[in-house]
Amino acid sequence: MKAIHSVAFAASIAFLGTLASAQDDAGLNKDYRTFHADGTIEYGEIGDSYTSDLVMYLAGNQFMVMEELIQDFQSLNTDIETIYVETIPPGQILNGQILQQGQINDQDTAMNPDLYASVNLNHLKKLAGLGKMNDYMIYIHNKLELMVAAGNPKGIKGPEDLARDDLVQSHPNPLTEGIFRFYGSEMLKDMGLYEQVTGNAECKSCWAIEGKTWFTSRHHRETPQRIEDGEADVGIVWTTEVIEAKAEGRAIEGVAIPAPLNKQDKVSYAIGALSEGRNPYNAYRFLSYLGTDRAQGIYASYGFVPASTEELKLKPLMTN
Repeated sequence: MKAIHSVAFAASIAFLGTLASAQDDAGLNKDYRTFHADGTIEYGEIGDSYTSDLVMYLAGNQFMVMEELIQDFQSLNTDIETIYVETIPPGQILNGQILQQGQINDQDTAMNPDLYASVNLNHLKKLAGLGKMNDYMIYIHNKLELMVAAGNPKGIKGPEDLARDDLVQSHPNPLTEGIFRFYGSEMLKDMGLYEQVTGNAECKSCWAIEGKTWFTSRHHRETPQRIEDGEADVGIVWTTEVIEAKAEGRAIEGVAIPAPLNKQDKVSYAIGALSEGRNPYNAYRFLSYLGTDRAQGIYASYGFVPASTEELKLKPLMTN
């Protein structure tokens, strides 16, 4: 796996820092939440990553589930008064916040969350190889879908239409967004469309192909906005993100991607506790909670596919 170089990471953070108003418009601060036992939620309190009773850095495409999930967990564990949850691309978390000091909104973030989750098990294996994680479990699954404008004005029927020259596309970037790095790119390669769609570009918040394919920084926030603003016609997203956007009344809809191109048999969310985390007991309690019918049912209500009983058992991470 290619790590993001520190210079590139610093540049991306500096770029985001100069676009504070654009961040607010895209809802990026909502990716950093502190849940309090009394039901209140605070946004963008980055310092809470150092002090909360449970700190979790999770693959960003679960953002829509977090409020219901965390509040249910806290209702069962009332002594856990504050939970800090970050939902951004897992590659960015790993390389820019756990393996080196990162900043959000010009504030340092803790390098030792209690739990880390990714759609790529190799991220967790890398931590294991560094002595930072020992065990993991698979706790949910997802699949790819195309997001288009309400009414599907361009008549997009499936992923084969990504070869069309009349479409402006918005896709997750291949540097930090696991959905594209490990699944969307594989789908395009399976179809022989990767170079045509991406120009083999590797960047974020950029035109992969000028005027045709945009690579996002946070696709789950940017792609629906770009489609609604008429800046894009289609984007690769998770099925759960289409469901969430429609539930919010946004002017989008989904176009299904058939199996096996949708990667439904491959997309697994892995989670593990960091050995350097401050709250190991609370981390274990949350992992146990994820295996309950309550937690699995909440995820399923947002379109995720529940994990099997065997997958929900903690297993040692093998690094070779």
